[in-house]
Amino acid sequence: MTVVIGTDEAGYGPNLGPLVVAATAWRISATPEAVDEPLAAAGRAASQVAGALLWGDSKQIYRGSNGLAALERGVVAGLLLAGAPLPAHWPALARALGGISPPADARQPDWASLAALALPRAADAELCRAIAARIGPLLDRAGVSLAAIVCRAVYPGEFNALLDAGLNKSDILSRTTLGLAAALRQRFCDEPAVIWCDRHGGRKSYAALVGRHFDAPLVQPLEETPASSVYCLPAADATIAFCVGGESRLPVALASMTAKYVRELAMHAFNTFWSERVPGLAATAGYPVDAKRWLAAAGNAVRAAGIADDGLWRRS
Repeated sequence: MTVVIGTDEAGYGPNLGPLVVAATAWRISATPEAVDEPLAAAGRAASQVAGALLWGDSKQIYRGSNGLAALERGVVAGLLLAGAPLPAHWPALARALGGISPPADARQPDWASLAALALPRAADAELCRAIAARIGPLLDRAGVSLAAIVCRAVYPGEFNALLDAGLNKSDILSRTTLGLAAALRQRFCDEPAVIWCDRHGGRKSYAALVGRHFDAPLVQPLEETPASSVYCLPAADATIAFCVGGESRLPVALASMTAKYVRELAMHAFNTFWSERVPGLAATAGYPVDAKRWLAAAGNAVRAAGIADDGLWRRS
């Protein structure tokens, strides 16, 4: 038996809204060297049941008029397979994903609106249940089980405080990602582990970060190339890889979808809150050029709400 952990993020580039990082943990009846085929078979079986790609790179799933429904369907089915109840509202989803904490500033507008959000927003709840019920036995036959999905949201106030403490943007992503991966490794510590992470920007060397977060006395670099950085952690009985295009692997793909789903819910709540206070305000995804447009239009309302710049605008 091998534990496979996959991680990914959403919202690394925007100035508005949270940076969201998610991780999934899977148990595979195979050696660490042989986990790819059972996972690929599990992904194929899931898509056959769903009648379309169920788990994949969030950029593939979240597009077109049914993008949110497809994204939500895959994440909710995954939560059900991992033993969580179907979330009927945001607080239940936050609990199912390991407890997504509110931002330190309780006035953060997207959190206040998010707390009242009913779920699912676009997917059919009974269809999600039916898909999960049919997939479960197929995963069992493939020797695959989905053990956990967890998520962490870093809101602007915390993000900016970490910048002020001396971290850079890439450091914050790596710290959040490896914190989740290490927590899952500790939770599922009885089998050897394979950990897959999507590449963090242009960073190529991760040995020091890996050693610190996994409390590993020895981190052996196996490969450090522009496409892949791979390390062995003998004391943790684990290998960890940071790869370009990591979303092609099922554990990373579902992490990608989960992070994107949580980020989209956060931005929906954000836009709902501010559009109620600024008539005609166009919604934003928070990316730099449009975020400046949004801030110019909403600036007076932001100031009237008493929201500090550092509590709203993520610096780069």
